[in-house]
Amino acid sequence: QLQLVESGGGLVQPGGSLRLSCAASRFTLRPYAIGWFRQAPGKEREGVSCIGRSGGSTNYADSVKERFTVSRDNAKNAVYLQMNSLKPEDTAVYYCAASYDCSRPMDYWGKGTLVTVSS
Repeated sequence: QLQLVESGGGLVQPGGSLRLSCAASRFTLRPYAIGWFRQAPGKEREGVSCIGRSGGSTNYADSVKERFTVSRDNAKNAVYLQMNSLKPEDTAVYYCAASYDCSRPMDYWGKGTLVTVSS
């Protein structure tokens, strides 16, 4: 079974940047579209971004457009979420997930990494 592990979370000041990574052990990420989701305290989980299997298609939530960039490096078996101009409202646990396609429900989930944006 595909196991996903997120890393790169932490505490950052407003306006700062972080890069999250999503990696898989034992299996390649090549056959999967990878989505990024987040859940803030007391709120429902929401989709942030998704990248297709080849990396040629991406999509973003309106709240992160122009600030976040998703990318993948299939040679390194990893997917990244570059987050710039971070705001306090970006504070959440961020999860990566895998599916056959970004339009389909996600089949595999990581355990998440916490991002805290605060001064």
